[in-house]
Amino acid sequence: MHSDIEVTGGIVRGETEGGLTAFRGIPYASLPVRFGVPHPVVAWRGVRDATRFGPPPPQSGTFGMDALDGESDGDGDGWLTANVWSSDVGGRLPVMVWIQGGAYTFGMSGLPEYDGSTLARDGVVVVTFNYRVGLEGFGHVEGMAVNRGLLDQVAALEWVRDHIYLFGGDPERITVFGQSAGGGSVAALLAMPRAAGLFHRAIAQSAQGTYFTPRLAADIARACAAELGVEPAELPTVDPWLLPTASDAVAATIGQFASRWGRAAHAPALFAPVVDGDVLPTTPWRGLTGSVELLVGHTRHEQRLLTALGGLLGEITEAQANEAAEVFGPDPQRYRESFPDPEERYEVVRSDWLFRMPSLHLAEAQLEAGGRAHLYELTWPAPGMGGVLGACHGLDVPLVFGNLITGQTAMLIGDPTPEAEAMSAQLRGAWTSFATHGDPGWPAYDTGATRLFDREPEVTAYPEQVSQQIWREAPGVLDLSGI
Repeated sequence: MHSDIEVTGGIVRGETEGGLTAFRGIPYASLPVRFGVPHPVVAWRGVRDATRFGPPPPQSGTFGMDALDGESDGDGDGWLTANVWSSDVGGRLPVMVWIQGGAYTFGMSGLPEYDGSTLARDGVVVVTFNYRVGLEGFGHVEGMAVNRGLLDQVAALEWVRDHIYLFGGDPERITVFGQSAGGGSVAALLAMPRAAGLFHRAIAQSAQGTYFTPRLAADIARACAAELGVEPAELPTVDPWLLPTASDAVAATIGQFASRWGRAAHAPALFAPVVDGDVLPTTPWRGLTGSVELLVGHTRHEQRLLTALGGLLGEITEAQANEAAEVFGPDPQRYRESFPDPEERYEVVRSDWLFRMPSLHLAEAQLEAGGRAHLYELTWPAPGMGGVLGACHGLDVPLVFGNLITGQTAMLIGDPTPEAEAMSAQLRGAWTSFATHGDPGWPAYDTGATRLFDREPEVTAYPEQVSQQIWREAPGVLDLSGI
């Protein structure tokens, strides 16, 4: 059965099945200028089919994402689309707007792991959307719009604010949630004046803590342009599908830039939001107002999946662990003393630097700003892939969406056992309760409480005490030459 709704630009036709109505590929903005700011949508004639996802922006080859590219106009007019799932188009349900991760380098809303059907059946309206990534979204070029990927996210949230009532959503109860680079985006939005008032609650899952100075971001863009044999100012004239090829080539030889790009090269991280003083005035840890309720947390073994993907699981040497502590840790000696096993030290240091301590300090910054925060840690070990990954990075994604058998992240689950189903119900219940009432089901962080998600859930003091003591200061902005 079909369902028609008139939005800015024209009529869209979604589909209703099993008591759920879904609309896919709805344009929320247009891009008349490459490397420019998003503009209002271009009107269409007749009824627009909204049963298929829109084409994603150009993707890195990481995890084969480039093979999933769709086709769209060269100016990018087809990239910026949103998808909506609702169980009550005539209702007034809380709204959850998802920002996918992907190291600011890849990511698209049409992946099966982000299907909003199960989550929407829990009584919320779910929205996902595409935003520009890689050079197209975060490459820093003088004279071009800055933080274009973040500006796309603002445009999507403006579209949600103006249209979500048509889909049964309550425009006064909008929660933005995201994981990894999506969690880092959520953190950035909390500090962006242009995003003020567009959402009322925020969930940052494993918030990626990388933010660049303009000169570091510009230098990285310059290296990518050199791969293409052009000047940085010419990047907007290059076929957009060639840009990820250039950045992937730089990533493959990033070791040569270690002395110049510091931690960004060691991570490696080629793209991140730029603290430009305008679109993003400062880092989230210094820019929160406390006006938006926050749920934030991380997994226990964030780095373990990344180590496995790099073929290093079980192979970390003392030298590699010490290098990680020297590069990323504010107190390398304390890491060496506290974590004598090199495998554990390597994992903890890199987990802390990239995800765990940025997430913890986001909660701390929220309290300092006079706001309300709830903190969690996912400690349930992933049963998939031989059960060696622990509570690894990305495990929260299939649990939150309830997509335990579809998408790449389902590999972390393996067979969807009753225990996995129960864990998914735990996280979905907490997330939707927070989106509905502002209360995920445990005391706020100002009491010192942290919710541990495991077979037997527990509320306790924050468990990563050593890391918390080492990281007394929030991570800084990454700059040229310096670690």
